Amino acid sequence: MRNLTSFLLVLLFTYVALCALLFLTQRSQIYFQVPESNPVGAESIRFANDGIELKVWVVSRPGPKALIYFGGNAEDVAFNLTAFTSTFPDHTIYLVNYRGYGGSTGSPSESGLAADAIAFYDFVRPRQSEISVIGRSLGAGVAVQLASVREVDRLVLVTPFDSLVNVARAHFSYIPVGLLLLDRYDSTSRVRAIEADALVVIAGADEIVPRARSDALVAEFRPAQPCVVVLEGAMHNEIDSRPQYLAELGRFLAQ
Repeated sequence: MRNLTSFLLVLLFTYVALCALLFLTQRSQIYFQVPESNPVGAESIRFANDGIELKVWVVSRPGPKALIYFGGNAEDVAFNLTAFTSTFPDHTIYLVNYRGYGGSTGSPSESGLAADAIAFYDFVRPRQSEISVIGRSLGAGVAVQLASVREVDRLVLVTPFDSLVNVARAHFSYIPVGLLLLDRYDSTSRVRAIEADALVVIAGADEIVPRARSDALVAEFRPAQPCVVVLEGAMHNEIDSRPQYLAELGRFLAQ
């Protein structure tokens, strides 16, 4: 009996230690900060907010239309420069490097990324009066927060989820992630406040964001608000390699 009790105590201690480790290291597991890149000939600006500086890639165009892009948790947004330049010919394009990413200072957190998104929108608004927003994966959570409090012309959510808590539960069912997560990206509590026309692009074979999590988010929009496109067979990190991906985005933003 004593051996069994000791064994159970060891298991309990190990479990508690694992939970503590995940709690203390969670942001390093959510945000995979990419190093600064410098594509030849690319234009960037520095944007200051809350004591940090964001490096934002810019493709300048005449006219009132702007596109702000928020990438995934391990994405170098500069990789979109060529494709977005040809796909959105009448938009000034802004590709935002999050805090701690790609030459931006600071450390990422949900509150920080959301504050930066809102502040950057307010910076762009006097320059371009029609602002569309694309958010991919983690960036979809940022985009939802922005679009719920600011007027957005069109909103595109790529491989989005209803909440980070629910995604984490799908991968770590044995961990009380609802108690541990600091950054929750609860998009379901915000989408009803969004008035913009919306497009949701889902990877049909997404191994990171379960289909149920994207479907749950879509269900929380106003009736008939989002247009939903499923790229069958596409996985989470290679959805942008499908020709239909840019075709759908270009068609939606050109409407």
